[in-house]
This record gives sequence, C-alpha cells and structure tokens, in this order.
Amino acid sequence: MDIQTLETFIKTAELLHFGKASRACNLSPSALTRTIQRLEEEIGQPLFLRDNRSVALTDAGEQLLVYARNAAQEWRTFQESLNGERAISGTLSLYASITAVYSLLPKLLEKYRQTYPDVHLDLRTGAAEKAIEQITSGEIDLAVAALPDRNPAQLQFMPLAETPLVFIAPKSPGIPLPKKITGNEPLVVPQSGTARHRLDTWLRNSQITPNIASEVSGNEALIAMVRIGTGIGVVPQLALERSPFRDEVEIIAKAPQLDPYVVGLCTSKRNLKRPAVKAMWELADKL
Repeated sequence: MDIQTLETFIKTAELLHFGKASRACNLSPSALTRTIQRLEEEIGQPLFLRDNRSVALTDAGEQLLVYARNAAQEWRTFQESLNGERAISGTLSLYASITAVYSLLPKLLEKYRQTYPDVHLDLRTGAAEKAIEQITSGEIDLAVAALPDRNPAQLQFMPLAETPLVFIAPKSPGIPLPKKITGNEPLVVPQSGTARHRLDTWLRNSQITPNIASEVSGNEALIAMVRIGTGIGVVPQLALERSPFRDEVEIIAKAPQLDPYVVGLCTSKRNLKRPAVKAMWELADKL
C-alpha cells in the first residue's frame, strides 16, 4: 500500500463514481479498477458496494478513508518539511460558500497566488453549514466557516467578518409581510449549522413549536425558497446582500435579535503545521 494508491482510493471514495474517479486520477477505468482490487486484496475485505446504478463505501471502506486521509496529510506535511527554506509548494484545498467566495476571499486568494505561485489552489464551494465538517473529516485543509457556539478543541478559527442574522420574508404583492414573529409562521430553515442552532435555541427558550415548511442546505437556497413564498427564514445579512434575490425579499424589522454570525477561516491544529496552510493563515491575519 503506497500513498498514490491511497490517494486514488480517496478520490474514488469522495466521488463514488469509478468513471469520474479514473478521469480525476488520470487513469484508465481498468487501471483504476485494478488498483482498488489490489487494495481490497491487501485489506482482505471489499471497500465498495457496486451495482449498475450506484457506488457506496462498505464499513471497511469508511474506516480506510479516515486512515487514508490522515496518512496522505502526514505525507504532505513530511514532504513540505523537507523543503526547508525553499519556496512553498504543494496543494492547498479550501472550502467556502459562494457568498464567501464573492465577498471574503478575492483579495486573500489573489495575494496568496501572487506570493506563493508554486502552490496549487483547490477551491471547492458548497453549503456554509458543511464547512466545519469538511475540516474535521480531513477532506479539506482550510474552510471559511461560521464560528460555532462550541468550537471543537482540535480546530483553529480566525475571525474575518461579523454579520447580523436577520429574519427575511418574501416581498411578493400577494404574500403579506409579517410585522412581528409569533412562531406560527411557516419557516424555511437550514438543515444544520450555527444559524439553525441559534434559531432552535430561540424557539426553545420562547416555548414555540416551529412550523417548519422546508429544510434546505445553504443560505443561497434558503433565500430562494423564501422568495417564492415558502415561508420566512433566517440568514446572515452578508449572504442576503450578495444574493441575486436581495430585492425580492425583505428584512422583518420587528424580529428576534439573534447573536451575530462571525465568519472566519477554520482549520485543524495539525493542518497548521503544513507550510502551505500556515502561509495562508498568516497572510489572512495580515490582511
């Protein structure tokens, strides 16, 4: 079992599609299949469950993915440590929401690219509430995330911006805008994350049983659902200001005051030992 084999397995496990994984790894489909088969023979158990429609990890595959990510990360750290005073290189993976990419990252990424041109930047976008999960799983080196109410001990967090959490409602003429939140209104809520946790806390403290009309992943999707009249929702004002639907929804003035949303860079303490990650962290601190 070598690092290249583990990295091939990681990519296949992340994509759960042998065709896409073979292209991503620059391997022929048959070569990828042989690599996985040799790994399964070495492990002594199947790593994937495959049929004509889907691919899934077995229990052994899930366990190996955790090991493989840790091993690949340790290998990258070792390689980078050998560079000494030489130019920082390698790959840096970064996860952020579309809002963060537009509003918080442009100057940082531009400056990093100018300062460390030998580092390959792997930028991935997705729902904001999944950012910390990407770090704790070992899939991503750095993420732009909301500071959780309880910060896991193994994580490091650097605040970049603070934005209010606001209640929004549709501005459509046929849908009346509530003047006050009573708890009876249909709600569009995030599936998880800091905003959901704070909304749930307010509802619980107010002894309100919520009328949840829809659960969504991502602030962008939540704003879109509010716009069409599904219900009212809670989003960071920064996300609302960047939304293409910002003029089609309205902030509810007489709404509960939730704690503001602190957004920043997040990584693990182990990741910070890697020169490429540490360089991004220090650059963000300066900017």
